[in-house]
Amino acid sequence: MQLQLAGEARRPDRESEDFVAASPEALVLLDGASSPAGLESGCRHGTAWYVRRLGVHLLARLTDRTDRSIAECLADAIVETAALHGGRCDLAHPNTPAAMVVAARRHGESLEYLVLGDSLLVLEHRDGPPKVIGDNQRFPGGEELRRQVRETVPGSAERAALRLEYALAVRAARNRGTGPWIAAAGPRAAEHAETGFVRLDRLHALAALTAGASRYTERFGLGSWGDALRLLAESGPGELIARVRAAERVDPSCERWPRGRTHDDASALYALL
Repeated sequence: MQLQLAGEARRPDRESEDFVAASPEALVLLDGASSPAGLESGCRHGTAWYVRRLGVHLLARLTDRTDRSIAECLADAIVETAALHGGRCDLAHPNTPAAMVVAARRHGESLEYLVLGDSLLVLEHRDGPPKVIGDNQRFPGGEELRRQVRETVPGSAERAALRLEYALAVRAARNRGTGPWIAAAGPRAAEHAETGFVRLDRLHALAALTAGASRYTERFGLGSWGDALRLLAESGPGELIARVRAAERVDPSCERWPRGRTHDDASALYALL
């Protein structure tokens, strides 16, 4: 694989809660689940710490444990990362650090992939339209609250209160069989990831994007997925993120394109196969 990647925090004064890394055989992209300010997590480390360690452990598993399925590799990485917390962290806390995950690796003559959550994997086939995989852990019970968040004024007390209410509702349901599954402290979430194989000779390229980067198509409609893949191939992931940022800047009040926050951490990877 020939790889390009880029990432940018949503604000210069904040650490990104995304993580992306790759080897010639495998790639991982994680989007940390951000928490509203002041919401306790039971963890002294934080989301950025968690996504980096989970990402590193997952990449190592993908490259050195070809005997394990890609979902088993994620489960193993979750267990290994949980052990790093130590006894001072409450991993049973509903707001323990968590992340959405995209992973892929060469497996013989095929590409094996995994997606858990609202990050996306886009497969560019040699023939036919792109295939978009992901956004597979929606939470119907919170959609009305989410809509209300998007319709309130960014930075207002009302939006902050609604964001907190939504965050609490999601965290009360996730990884319990009644809500979305996400990579956190328990390996069972890996069983609910979307996984599969596709023959390498049928693929030209692939892209992996966190929710902040997929705004290019999913939220702002700046182009189709075919357009996004062409942009990635010709100008690289950094240019795609730059165009997302430009769209965010012309709509700081989130009126033209309703969304939870004006800017989001954005990471993208493009691999030519």
